[in-house]
Amino acid sequence: MIPMSLQDVATVVGGRLHNVPDPHALITAPPSVDPGESSKGLFVPLAVERPDGSLAADSHPFAALAVRSGAVAVLTEYPAEEPAIVVPDSRAALGALAAYVVGRLTRTMVIGVTGSSGKTSTKDMTAHLLGHVGPTAATAGNRNDRIGLPLTITSTDPATNYLVLELGHGGPGDIRYLAEIARPTVGAVLNVGTAHIGRFGSKQAIARSKGELVEALPADGLAVLNADDPLVRGMADRTEAQVVLVGRAPDAEVRAEGVRLDEFGHAHFTLCTPEGAAPVVLQLVGEHFVTNALTSAAIARHVGLSVDRIATALGDVKGVSPGRMEVFERQDGVIVIDDAFNTTPEAVQASLKALAAMANGRDTIAVLGPMHNLGDAAREAHFDIGRLVAELGVTALIVVGGQEPPWLDEAARWLDQAARSHGANSVLVPGRHDARAVLESVLEPRDVVLIKGTGRIGLRQLAKELRNGTT
Repeated sequence: MIPMSLQDVATVVGGRLHNVPDPHALITAPPSVDPGESSKGLFVPLAVERPDGSLAADSHPFAALAVRSGAVAVLTEYPAEEPAIVVPDSRAALGALAAYVVGRLTRTMVIGVTGSSGKTSTKDMTAHLLGHVGPTAATAGNRNDRIGLPLTITSTDPATNYLVLELGHGGPGDIRYLAEIARPTVGAVLNVGTAHIGRFGSKQAIARSKGELVEALPADGLAVLNADDPLVRGMADRTEAQVVLVGRAPDAEVRAEGVRLDEFGHAHFTLCTPEGAAPVVLQLVGEHFVTNALTSAAIARHVGLSVDRIATALGDVKGVSPGRMEVFERQDGVIVIDDAFNTTPEAVQASLKALAAMANGRDTIAVLGPMHNLGDAAREAHFDIGRLVAELGVTALIVVGGQEPPWLDEAARWLDQAARSHGANSVLVPGRHDARAVLESVLEPRDVVLIKGTGRIGLRQLAKELRNGTT
């Protein structure tokens, strides 16, 4: 965090000081929404929502805790006894502070990454590659929203050369808002899928939202676009920046040729660029990481890395953020694929294909939860996944239902019915503990198990138990 006085922060965010004994007291740590991590910085106690939809100032006890723990002040809409900067909207104030910090990061190239899936892994891979060139910072995990992105920016050291930011969206205008704060000069769009289609209505609407990133790029910037996704390729007309296409299409400037998966699910391919080609062997599991790797390669090429160094660095990436295609082999030989962070139709398809590629005569078990935010496309999407389970020859499918709201449980039933109607061995269970019981009854040494779903139904915990051998 760039050191700033409380008075300076108040001026930047349009707030007023409240119960502040010294307006010139310095903030030397970034803001935090965690009272235990606010020492020497600002604590931002975000208001919570009551059941009736109104906002409650229930954050005051946490504000007091933060100040006792060393926070210089609280950035809040609800002044109490603690030293505070009082603002009309704490989220907007956090964004304003981040935008100010970006303006002070004069040595830093800001890179934005968005897409319906693969954002976090691409961000992680890009940060790994750029770390070979200079000091690099990146979004922690998937803190990619109107709170997480400003927190990442304000945590950045002024000496940072590269700042890699993941831009998510929950609705129209989100990416435009985040891009206005971050002001990236490099922007990458990975794909347009059906994640959040229930909120947007169509893939075309999602594409319009994702394209807000490339619209925000300056004329001397770079837009990295997936040539294999027509909706992403079409964004080339929406930016003044230089455009680099990546993918398997013959006209992709950064291209993968000869893609294949080995027995461990690792992708092998030749990285082709105008400057030359080099072989790449990814340590990450799943063919879908190829597009992510190409995107990262295009960005690394832009800052001067040679194709040979890029290929070597890509092969050095052994993991990305937790819960994303992490592979563990237990002492009994059971292989666990932990992909339980979240789920979209495209991500589930990729995970199932990786599971099938790793079979090599072993039995394969997929534990899947229903997919969220698909709107009218939900039924078809779940039926497609069920059909794919059968087509890939997955040995057994465990579908975890029993969730609220009721439509999620209905989606789980669609998935189970589709799998069974196409000849797959599928069972529908009402929760994580039931899924664990089924696993305990069928799991044999050397089986390969995929856990794919969301944390809200407990699949991340199930994956953890399975990895530790407690199932």
